[in-house]
Amino acid sequence: MKRKKKQKVLRITEADYLLAQRRAARLEEIAAHGKPVTFRTTIQKSKKVYDRKRLKRLAEREER
Repeated sequence: MKRKKKQKVLRITEADYLLAQRRAARLEEIAAHGKPVTFRTTIQKSKKVYDRKRLKRLAEREER
């Protein structure tokens, strides 16, 4: 007598679906532009804020 193997049920969760969609969109973007596109913007720091490290760097530049 041969026993039947139970088939494993593959369940795709919502998180898996979203991850796959993001990956697909990213690959399309790379294919369209030839490279990954990033939209990271830096926040402009106020010059009025006291910044000891920046002041030290400026002082070092002036010494040279």
